[in-house]
This record gives sequence, structure tokens and C-alpha cells, in this order.
Amino acid sequence: MLKNLNKKILKPCGKISFAPSILSADFSCFKKSLSLADKCGDWLHVDIMDGHFVPNLSFGPHIVKTISEVSSLPIDAHLMVSYPENFIKPFYEAGAGLITMHYESKSDTLKCLKKIKSLGAQVGLSIKPKTPLAEITKYFKLIDILLIMTVEPGFGGQKFMTNQIPKIQYARKKINESGRKIWLQVDGGINSETAIKAIEAGADSLVMGSAFFSSPNPIKMLKGLRL
Repeated sequence: MLKNLNKKILKPCGKISFAPSILSADFSCFKKSLSLADKCGDWLHVDIMDGHFVPNLSFGPHIVKTISEVSSLPIDAHLMVSYPENFIKPFYEAGAGLITMHYESKSDTLKCLKKIKSLGAQVGLSIKPKTPLAEITKYFKLIDILLIMTVEPGFGGQKFMTNQIPKIQYARKKINESGRKIWLQVDGGINSETAIKAIEAGADSLVMGSAFFSSPNPIKMLKGLRL
């Protein structure tokens, strides 16, 4: 697998992985939240929002840099922005070894994916609930992660959209047919119940925000879901 500036790498595909989303972390004791994620997560999911592509604002490169200095986990910068080409290099240089862009952005998808890859980062491509999977299978040769949103992106704590399950199943089929080792990640409304539905549909990576950071025992919860 490719390495980022901090030599943190994602483990190979094959087992269920969890990416705690820091959007739902307790920022009054942020270091404690990161420490908890380090103990049981596989990598960190950082939602980058510009207030245009989604109706919310979140983190800049300095936050990713700070996280990379205190966390042992690889970092995925999920660019929920209108023009990801402007954000790729700054977040990579800040310590994100995986950069995920949205197909629905205003940038040229192929150009952005190639730019991410040229930097030495791992490449992620995400689609919103209303976007057909068939539109992006041509990019499978370039990506390391396919992220399927099971909520409309922008805010944490939303309800899992069960009508996305057939898309997850179809994505697993197409990934298998491609012969490439691509993580199939699901993000949105993931908790101990919906995680099972996503895994049964074929997902092998799950982003978990509110359910993770509000759980009284997230280590035990994730251990049970990995079986």
C-alpha cells in the first residue's frame, strides 16, 4: 500500500475496518477522543466541508496537521467541497495519507484522482445517495476506496438510508468483477445495527461518528462487529 508523509498506511483489504469520524468527537476533550479512536479504530475520517458543496463548514489543513502529530492512525481527508483540486495538496502536506473526493464536485474527476495518486496518497472516490454507481465504475482502476454515502452529506447524526443497500450490494459485485483490491466504505448513520446491514451488503469499511463517540464502550462495540 502507498505511504503518506508520516509513514502511516491503511491495512490491506480483507477484514472489516472502522474509521471514526472526528466530526462527532467531543472537542472539549479532543485529545481524549483521539486516544479512544487510536485504541480501536483503523483510520481516522476527517470531513472537510466548504459551506458550498454541503451547507456546513468544518476543518482546515491545520487541524489535520495537529491530528497527524498526536494520532497513530492514518488520516482520510474526505473532501466535501466544490473544487477539490484546490484542497488536495494542502491536506496531503498536512498529513492525510488518503484523500477522498466527491464525484459530484465541480472539478474534473479524472484529473483530481490522478493528482491525488501523483502525490503518493491513497485515492478515494465518494458518491451521494442519488448518484448511480454506474457513472463511476470507469474510475475503479485508479481508486483505493469507494465511499458510498448513506445520508446526504453535510451533518453528522443522520439516519441511515436503507434504500442505499442495493447500491452497496451492486458496488461489491462490480469491485469483485474488477479484480482490484478496493475498500468499499459506507458513511452515514452507521451504528451497531446499521453496520451489520452494511457489512452483509458487502461493505468492508465503515465510517462511524456519533455512535462511536457516544458509546459507553466503543472498543467492545467494534470488537463485536468485526466478528
